[in-house]
Amino acid sequence: MAKRGVIRVATCQFATGGGIRRNGAMVRRQMAQAADKGADVVHFPECALSGYAGMDFEGWSSFDWDALKEETLGICAQARERGLWVVLGSSHRLSGKHRPHNCLYAIDPRGRIVDRYDKRFCTDRDLKHYSPGEHLAVFEVNGVRCGMLICYDVRFPELYRACGKRGVECMFHSFYNARHSGPDILTLITRSSVQTRAASNYMWISATNACGHYQCWPSVFVQPDGRIAASLKRNRAGVMVNKVDTNRKLYDASGPYRERAMRGTLHSGRLVADPRSRDRQSL
Repeated sequence: MAKRGVIRVATCQFATGGGIRRNGAMVRRQMAQAADKGADVVHFPECALSGYAGMDFEGWSSFDWDALKEETLGICAQARERGLWVVLGSSHRLSGKHRPHNCLYAIDPRGRIVDRYDKRFCTDRDLKHYSPGEHLAVFEVNGVRCGMLICYDVRFPELYRACGKRGVECMFHSFYNARHSGPDILTLITRSSVQTRAASNYMWISATNACGHYQCWPSVFVQPDGRIAASLKRNRAGVMVNKVDTNRKLYDASGPYRERAMRGTLHSGRLVADPRSRDRQSL
C-alpha cells in the first residue's frame, strides 16, 4: 500500500449480461488483471454480477439466487487471496414479496463485506424491479474516505453533498448506461455531470459503466478539479488503474466557501445593511 491518503483504483468495465456465472468469471478475471497492475481497489459497474433486471433479464421469478451467492463468495475469496478491496455491483435479496435492492458491496482485503450501498434514486423502470435504499455507505481505505453511489443518483447533487458532509474524498459511482440503440442524451451529459460533481465537491470519482453495445459513454476516472484524467474505450472490456492522492493540491474554485454553503450560508463575504441594497426596484 502507498503512503497514507493514496490508493490505486482499478476502474473496470465489461458487457454485463443475464448469466451470473459468466459475469462472475469476468469479475474475477478483471480482479486478477487489476491486482497484477498494482490496484488497491477494484471497481465494477452497476449490477455487474447479478445482471440488471428489466435489461439483462425480465424479472425475479426464475432468478438463481443460489448461483449469485456462490459467485459472490468466490469473489470474496479472491479478494482475500489477492489482498484487494472490491466495489461490486449486484442485487441484494429481501424478504417476502419485497423487491431486491440494486446494490454495491464493499468487500475488504480479508474477503468480508464491510458495507452495502443500495441505490436510493431508482428510475420509474427500476422501481418495477427494485426497492430503493435509504442510507449512505462510507468506508476507509488507507486513510481515504470512500463513498458509493449508483447511476441515476448522479442527477441528485444532494447525495454528493451528503457524502461530502461525511468527509468522503473518493466516490465509486457505478452505472449501467449500456445496450442502447446508439448515442443519446446520456452520451452528451453523463460524463459532464460526473465532472461537475467532482469539481463542486472536490472529490476523486471512479465512474464505471457497463459496456454492452451500445455503451453511451466509456468509464472514466475524474480528478477533484473536474478533469477527466483517464478513460477506457467505448464498447470494449477493459481495466484501467489510476491513483487517488488526497495529498495533491488541485484547483478548487468553491473550496473557500463550500463548508459555509453546506451549512446554509449561501454567499461569500459579509452582507451589508444598506437601504439601497434592500430596494431592488430602483436605480
